[in-house]
Amino acid sequence: MRPHHAFWPSRLPQAITVPATSLWDNLAVNARRYPDKPALVFLGQETSYRALHDGAERLAARLQALGVRKGDRVVLFMQNCPQWVLAHFAILRANAVVVPVNPMNRAQELQHYLLDSEARVAIATADIAGELATASAALPEGQGLQHLVVTQYADAFDAPSLSPQDMPDTWREWLCTHRPLPLLHGGQVHAWHEALDSAGAPAALEVGPGDLAVLPYTSGTTGLPKGCMHPHRSIMHNAVAGSLWGGATAESVVLGVLPLFHITGMVSVMHCAMYCGATLVLMPRWDRDLAGRLISRYRVTSWTNIPTMIIDLLASPHFAQYDLSSLQYIGGGGAAMPQAVAQRLLELYGLRYVEGYGLTETAAPSHSNPPDRPKQQCLGIPFMGTDARVVDPQTLQEVPVGEQGEIVIHGPEVFSGYWKHPEATAAAFMELEGRRFFRSGDLGRMDEEGYFFLTDRLKRMINASGFKVWPAEVEALMFRHPAIQEACVIAAQDDYRGETVKAVVVLRASHQGQVSEEEIVAWCREHMAVYKVPRLVRFVDALPKSGSGKVMWRLLQEAQNAGQL
Repeated sequence: MRPHHAFWPSRLPQAITVPATSLWDNLAVNARRYPDKPALVFLGQETSYRALHDGAERLAARLQALGVRKGDRVVLFMQNCPQWVLAHFAILRANAVVVPVNPMNRAQELQHYLLDSEARVAIATADIAGELATASAALPEGQGLQHLVVTQYADAFDAPSLSPQDMPDTWREWLCTHRPLPLLHGGQVHAWHEALDSAGAPAALEVGPGDLAVLPYTSGTTGLPKGCMHPHRSIMHNAVAGSLWGGATAESVVLGVLPLFHITGMVSVMHCAMYCGATLVLMPRWDRDLAGRLISRYRVTSWTNIPTMIIDLLASPHFAQYDLSSLQYIGGGGAAMPQAVAQRLLELYGLRYVEGYGLTETAAPSHSNPPDRPKQQCLGIPFMGTDARVVDPQTLQEVPVGEQGEIVIHGPEVFSGYWKHPEATAAAFMELEGRRFFRSGDLGRMDEEGYFFLTDRLKRMINASGFKVWPAEVEALMFRHPAIQEACVIAAQDDYRGETVKAVVVLRASHQGQVSEEEIVAWCREHMAVYKVPRLVRFVDALPKSGSGKVMWRLLQEAQNAGQL
C-alpha cells in the first residue's frame, strides 16, 4: 500500500488489464459497434466511425502500395483535422509507426526528424508540405523522402457551406485556400483524394501489443530531439486508463484542441475518445470564442486543455453567451492552474479542475488528481498501475515524505527507450526495489497523502504555455545566424504564457552595431517553430563561463529571476 491508495477513487481499480490488441483494433471495433455515430466533428462536418475506418483502410492500402512495410516510420505533419486522425490510424493499419511532428517546425528543424527516423514517406497538409519537401531536398542522396501525401484542409469540409459560427473569419484564407502541391526532389507527391482512391484492401494486420506504434520526439538538455519508442501496449494502457479516470463512455463528447502531434492530445484526447467510441470535436488551433461555441453547440462533456486556454476563455467579452453546463470533466497539465481561476470554475459550474502530470516518455499521464478529490497546483497521485517515488538525484535512494528529490516512475505507460540512443536510454532508467524506474528529471515532493508536487527542474527546460522549449536546441539553431558568436537561452516570466524564451547574445565583432535585437527575433521566426522563438533578446559583451569554458547558464537565469538582466 502506498499513501495515495487511501484516497483512490472508490469506483476505479488501482490497475487494469490492458487489451492484448493493437491500437487499430479500437477503431475497428467501434466502427462495427457504432458505424453511423459521429467519430469526428470538424467545422460543422461530421465523420462517422464507419467512414473513418474505411478511409483509414484505403489509405493504409495505398501506403503499402508505396512500399511501406511493417515497422517503417511514416511522418505525420499537420494541425488538428480529420485527416490527422485518419492518417494516424492508416499508418497503424499498414503495420507501420507514426512519427508525429510539430507542424510549427521549419525546414531546418525537420531535417533531423527525417534523417533520424529514416522515414521515406510523409503525410502533410498543403500549407506546410513545402517545408518537408525543402527539408528532404537538403538531405544526403537516398536519405530523403520518396513519397509525400498532401491534403488540403478543405478535403474535410464543404467550404461554401461554412458559416461564421463554424470558422473564425481569420481562418478562412488559411483553411479554404487550395494550394499547389510542392515538388519533391527524388520522390513523388500524391494528392489526398488520389491516395484514398484505392480499390484494394490492405495486407493483413500483423502488429500487436509489443510492436512499435508511435515515435514522438522529445528534446533534452543537450543535443537534438530523440524519438521515444512507444509500443501499442503503452499507448493502449493510457487510452483505457484515461477513459476510466475521466468517466468517459460512448456518449461522451470530447473537445480536441490540444495538438494531436503532442503526446497529451494524441493519447489523453484522441486515443481515449477512439477507445470508448466517443465523439471528438476537433479544433485546428485555439480560438476562445470558437471553443465556447463548440462546447455550447455540441454539449461537450470532457475537455482536456492547458490552463492558459481556460484563462483566455474566461476573459472573453462573449463568455456570458456560452453554456458550459454540459462539462463533466475538465483538466489538463503543462503548467499549474492559477488558484483564482480554478476557484472561479468551481463557483460558476461546480467543476473541479483536474491537474495531471506526464512526459512524452510516459505516454502523457503518469500522475493525475482524483477527479473527486483534486488538490490545486498539484501533479496528483500516481496513475493506474503506476509506482512513483521521490529519490535523491545523487544517491538514488528514496527520500522521506515532504522532502524534495527527483520524481521517478515505473508503470505500463513508460516508453521502451530512446530510438537509436542506447546510452541515453540506459542513463534515463534506474533500479529501485527490483523495479526499473524512469528518471523524469523533474524535482518534486510527495505529501503525507501521497500527492505529488513539482518544485524545480533538474533538466534545463522552459515551459511556455505548456510547450516544452529546450534551450540547447534553440541555441544550436541560433548559432547558424552569421552575426551570433555565442548565445545562451533562459526563461523569462510571462503573465500569460507562464514562461517565455529569452536569448542572451554575444555578437561577432564584425557585426556589432550592424544588427538589432528585433532583427535577431525576426530571423528566429523564419528558422524555427514559433513557440521556440526568443521573445526577448539581450546583447551582452560576454557570457559567464566556468573554468572549463562551459557557459554558466544558471548565473544568467538567476540574474533574470532577480530582475538584473
